[in-house]
Amino acid sequence: MRISKQAAFAALSLAAVAGGFFIAGQPAKSAEPAVPAFTYDGAWPKLPLPNKWTFEGITGLTVDKDDIIWVLNRPGDYDNDPIFRRPEVTENYASLNPPTAMCCLKPEGILAFDQQGNLLRHWNQADKIDGHLILADRAGNIWIGSDTMRKYTKDGKLLGAIERVPAANPKPGDFPADTPMFVGRVEGGEFDEQARELFVTDGYLKGRILVFDMDTMKFKRGWGAYGKPLSEIKFDANVKYDPKGPPAKDFIGHLTVTVSRDGFVYAADRQADRIQVYTKAGKFVREYTVAPETLDRGSTGGMALSPDQKFIYVSDIMNNVVWIVDRMTDKTLGHFGFAGHSGGGFHWIHMVATDSKGNVYTGEVDTGKRVQRFVVK
Repeated sequence: MRISKQAAFAALSLAAVAGGFFIAGQPAKSAEPAVPAFTYDGAWPKLPLPNKWTFEGITGLTVDKDDIIWVLNRPGDYDNDPIFRRPEVTENYASLNPPTAMCCLKPEGILAFDQQGNLLRHWNQADKIDGHLILADRAGNIWIGSDTMRKYTKDGKLLGAIERVPAANPKPGDFPADTPMFVGRVEGGEFDEQARELFVTDGYLKGRILVFDMDTMKFKRGWGAYGKPLSEIKFDANVKYDPKGPPAKDFIGHLTVTVSRDGFVYAADRQADRIQVYTKAGKFVREYTVAPETLDRGSTGGMALSPDQKFIYVSDIMNNVVWIVDRMTDKTLGHFGFAGHSGGGFHWIHMVATDSKGNVYTGEVDTGKRVQRFVVK
């Protein structure tokens, strides 16, 4: 029987309280680490944006070494909104001086904000590919994941790209699972700068974790769910998540990844409500679930580690909260946020990131279309 997302979330909250987790302000009954508390910062970022720009779907968030927050905007959401298809709305917003009387205009794809909320930089990718991941390396370069992975200067100059299967519209089964090239959309990624490696997820074939050399952009290794070799991944579009059934043998869909400083790789399989843990070599360590009764789009979306690496913050697009998970015990300790369009709430929360102070940044898609900051207490 299919349950509604509201019923699922209510059941999860009651179960979590009964189990002693920190939920909705209730203190933990067991000896858990102190759970971070957050306050919504309504003054960040500073609005309105220049030229009456609007935020569109936020498909990527990252914070660089200088605590600059980089936002990947999905301008295609603007194109699909009927109100903006009127003839008087022009995409040539760069020539608008002063801005027109229209309500708003299509923003740049990449926006960078400082800690005070000021817009520092804005630019579009040279090829204007719809992106789903943004990363910043220590050298100051910006990497955009879309149908492949592209490397830019912080001002938007293209420096290089990882190879992709030369097909415009690949179909399931067209390519072998062990191809070292991208065949789908990049959904998640993280650097291991000490090893000069880039970990990314290819959303095709139900999800693959691929590792590339950061400098040469050459493929090094990859694996599927439970650490299986790429050649053994089975693409089956009919596999659906069943909270009462056995775990899926392959990733189900919308896979993201992050890497901890102590050498573990975390892969969030959103539509299976699970996170799998690996060594950097791809050896499967364990898996656990977060809000396991969640159906449809699933509960385990983007991930961000706290500065001390004690917690993983997991964005939940269905229940519209950010889960706080103890990285050592895999236990869900609490959450923040709620379903709604008011400040501090979420509608289709998609991405999450943290800065060096422990503050959390979130981005929403669908009609949410905004970036928010939550200050750690």
